[in-house]
Amino acid sequence: MPRYTLPDGSFQESATPASVATIAATIGAGLARAAIAGRVDGRLVDLDTVVDQDATIAIITPSTPDGLEILRHSTSHLMAQAVKELFPGAQVTIGPAVADGFYYDFDYERPFTPEDLTAIEARMEEIVKRDLPVKRQLMGRQEAIDWFLDQGERYKAEIIAEIPEDQAISLYRQGAFMDLCRGPHVPSTGRLKVFKLTRLAGAYWRGDSKNKMLQRIYGTAFADKKALEAHLTLLEEAAKRDHRRIGKELDLFSIQDDAGGGLVLWHPMGARVRQIIEDQWKEAHRAAGYEFLFTPHMANLDLWRTSGHLDFYHDSMFNPMTVDEQKYQIRPMNCPFHILVYRSQIRSHRDLPMRWAELGTVYRYEMSGVLHGLFRVRGFTQDDAHIFCRESQIEAEISAILDLTLQTLRTFGFEKFEINLSTRPEKAVGSDAIWEKATAALRGAILHHGLDYCEDVGGGAFYGPKIDVKITDAIGRKWQCSTIQLDFNLPERFDIGYIGEDGARHRPIMIHRALMGSLERFFGILIEHHAGHFPVWLAPVQAVVLTITEAYNDWAVEVEQKLRAAGLRVQTDLRNQKIGYKIREHAMQKIPWLLIVGERERAEGAVSPRDRHGKELGLIPLDEMIQRLLVESRQRA
Repeated sequence: MPRYTLPDGSFQESATPASVATIAATIGAGLARAAIAGRVDGRLVDLDTVVDQDATIAIITPSTPDGLEILRHSTSHLMAQAVKELFPGAQVTIGPAVADGFYYDFDYERPFTPEDLTAIEARMEEIVKRDLPVKRQLMGRQEAIDWFLDQGERYKAEIIAEIPEDQAISLYRQGAFMDLCRGPHVPSTGRLKVFKLTRLAGAYWRGDSKNKMLQRIYGTAFADKKALEAHLTLLEEAAKRDHRRIGKELDLFSIQDDAGGGLVLWHPMGARVRQIIEDQWKEAHRAAGYEFLFTPHMANLDLWRTSGHLDFYHDSMFNPMTVDEQKYQIRPMNCPFHILVYRSQIRSHRDLPMRWAELGTVYRYEMSGVLHGLFRVRGFTQDDAHIFCRESQIEAEISAILDLTLQTLRTFGFEKFEINLSTRPEKAVGSDAIWEKATAALRGAILHHGLDYCEDVGGGAFYGPKIDVKITDAIGRKWQCSTIQLDFNLPERFDIGYIGEDGARHRPIMIHRALMGSLERFFGILIEHHAGHFPVWLAPVQAVVLTITEAYNDWAVEVEQKLRAAGLRVQTDLRNQKIGYKIREHAMQKIPWLLIVGERERAEGAVSPRDRHGKELGLIPLDEMIQRLLVESRQRA
């Protein structure tokens, strides 16, 4: 007689083994109607799975994170079935659920069009109305390969051929459509009623540019229409804020094929913002007791062999070059150089902690299919720092790093944070004692700051635990930016040490940390967070002086000179154009302040300001306006 333990600690006993669906029905009719899957002893299973022994059972509904992922993955299969019915010659490849929806990659003889998406969506709705049962079945490996090859699905056959021979192949059938999948899935297609196909993209098979380019269809699915509508509204707002479009409109940056994919060209206005970000970063680090380093953009290949990057990071590194018959590698990271600086002389316990920071540009090979504006590039500048400290200093250093992290992110307008603590994985270097001490130090620093956090048990790197900080932008999206990573591995690999109070040699702890992640990606996030309307302190141009007619150009030039002398970033527009035209043009450039000058302004030594929202402040003495701008800049509002 199986005994089932429910999430609230209560029990159910059954005279015979029961399916997850039956267990849900005994709990309540409403739960049974909402259920789409179950969790048995921690493992997600289909509703028709029979539980024949004592187990812990949870019923999964679409309102849970697991349920939403199952709903979306099932909808990707629904889409693949619709594509196969409409375009029988299309080959299906892979179709996972992702953060905000799902996608499926197809190989087809011609590009899909927006009209095709409309047709596919309509066919998906038809299949939903058919309410086809979704059933799992197992096949032998060779039987599954043969079946998919008979269907002309060579991509699926290729995937199955890589599965061990003794492993049964899990397939899901709905109507005439069958797909390779470990599941679980919704019990029938009738449960998939709220979805939307969102866009088309290209993707190489297996993410390798040497392989064929496939067509990727993105979509999303939700448990109810209200959630879908909210998501689509978010997508519309995100499209308006797209940093690639705004970057072009405001002439901030470009990525051009002549230079190479994933390599960013910073234009004058974008470079101004970058310099402001860098100046703020340096100012904050000086105050926090950091020293700055500058290190090379490449190094002898042996350095990357010692650091382990050549073995563990090879696929993300560019090919080495030959210099004086020696192999050199363009750097994917800055860490080994900082260790070399540390190792350049004998260190004492009195020297620690040592805090070294660098705005170091690194180069990583990213597949062309994943490059995306400033968010995914091949050359980028990390706001990198490394701290070398004693074990007893870990918690104080982590706490100080968190202070600096939150201070920096708040300065740029972010107030909501999500903290993740990743702990020791199954395979790791370093003793149990140091892992426990280090993890406790990270946890203690988080709690000291009164921050909520999630613990990812076993999610740390093999060389140390870490803290990740996500920020929430103006429209509610979360972005991973800051990382604080302890490292027990590189100090060992490079055999660095310090002389302790006891006169013996000890191994320091190394802390890697980046507050913004990279300047390029952070700049892209800033553009989208502010929708290009940078606050006064960050704006590349803080004010533009506009003349009503050319007769007042002399006063406009004098206003510009005084603003510049005060340290403000200003331009003048002396063109013989109507003032309304000038205002509209500069408003489109998202300038924080437009300072209009005419006869009365010149006579009274004043300006007539208009803010970015179109509010006119009337006549204001120039000196008063300068002070107002300076206050806004200093406050970094």
